[in-house]
Amino acid sequence: MKNILEMSINEMSNLDFECKCGKRHSLPIKEICIKNNALDELNRVLSTFKDKKIFIFSDENTYNAAGEKTVKILKNNNHTFKNFIIPNSKEILIPNEKILGRLFMELENDTELIIAIGSGTINDLGKYLSVKTKIPYIIICTAPSMDGYASDGSPLICDGYKISFEATLPYAIIGDVNIMKNAPDELIRAGFGDIVGKITALMDWKLSNILTGEYICETCITLTERAIQRVIDSADKLMNRDEKSVQYLLEALTFTGVAMGLVGVSRPASGAEHMISHYWEMDFIKRNKYPYLHGIKVGIATPIVLELFELMKEDVPKEVFKYKYNKENVINLLKTIGAPTLPSEIEIDRNLFYNSMLGAYKVRKRYSIFKCAVERGKIDEFSKIITEKIYG
Repeated sequence: MKNILEMSINEMSNLDFECKCGKRHSLPIKEICIKNNALDELNRVLSTFKDKKIFIFSDENTYNAAGEKTVKILKNNNHTFKNFIIPNSKEILIPNEKILGRLFMELENDTELIIAIGSGTINDLGKYLSVKTKIPYIIICTAPSMDGYASDGSPLICDGYKISFEATLPYAIIGDVNIMKNAPDELIRAGFGDIVGKITALMDWKLSNILTGEYICETCITLTERAIQRVIDSADKLMNRDEKSVQYLLEALTFTGVAMGLVGVSRPASGAEHMISHYWEMDFIKRNKYPYLHGIKVGIATPIVLELFELMKEDVPKEVFKYKYNKENVINLLKTIGAPTLPSEIEIDRNLFYNSMLGAYKVRKRYSIFKCAVERGKIDEFSKIITEKIYG
């Protein structure tokens, strides 16, 4: 097998290899197709399901982006299918019990394949539907907005709390750059924010490896690092809808998803920046407020976490600080694409921000710079310093 570090994203289907980390990694995704006109490959991908009943679902926006063309392809090739567009989904779609219940009600008993058309929320719903029914699913990506396309976790809202459920990997990922480049600005900015968040995610993973002995995979770290760099290098062209820049972003998001799938945990992609983002999101949902896009929050959280790392420098092994990016670098990158850089820009007031700094480590049982600061008795002091710098 070709060295994984020499592979393009489209070569990473059906991975199975012995890694230098001592583990055997596998990734049972049958097809990854990210390129211009990728949707034209759909009928070929569906060859195994030629006489099978297919359930297609989307929201009102993603149907317009790719659903209509998908339905046309299936009709023209005589596939049997049911198409469901989630009603009242034009503005915001919350992946909660109500939406999941409706999807299960719409899913017919003889269904043998699910096609989800969308990005973050639609993908999470699709993979959860798939794992519970044991029906394979294909994701047709409509925006380069998050890294979950190739991961097997499904973050859903249950009783007002965001909980990451174990789900399944897709049968295939189809990412058409011609569709992707027309995604709304905020979705592209969210994808970029999710990518810069990998900087602190990898720092957290290394921190935990050194201080707690947690398993780490350098191959997956390298995959993620390369993904980060490629996107950052083309950031200035991204919002001009440059096709290569958009493709690099979706590939990077998928690479990090692959890294998560290979190690079986979200460590390559999620650290303290995600914890504080989830804290904000749960607070917004409890108050019935628009929670803003995941990657937008992660982007804002990343320089905050970088500042905490800097304040904790005496307590953090020097090997953790191998990246050239600091708080100012990341803020400038976010400004390059027109993304918000301050919590106040997404309606996070001083009190919520301060409490999130104190409580983010409780969001999930994972060692992070927040947990390190708590253990060293410094979280109160440094939370006050950072809050004062941001809010005055």
